[in-house]
Amino acid sequence: MYLKRLKDLREDNDLTQEKIAELLNITRPQYSLYETGKRDIPVDLLRVLAKFYSTSLDYIVGDTDISERYPEKKKKK
Repeated sequence: MYLKRLKDLREDNDLTQEKIAELLNITRPQYSLYETGKRDIPVDLLRVLAKFYSTSLDYIVGDTDISERYPEKKKKK
């Protein structure tokens, strides 16, 4: 499920695999392996993508169909 969501998010934002790879500081072929499911994408990269797309990890991995990002936690003083 999340493979399709990764591709859909990228295409909905008119971005290339190259641009997303640059954002993640990886190569385009490496990102392509993630998007096609030939390699598991690390959680830390999923977090970067969720923040970049203003959505949640739950949405990307298919646990919810609600694409809105969760509210930020308030920092303790």
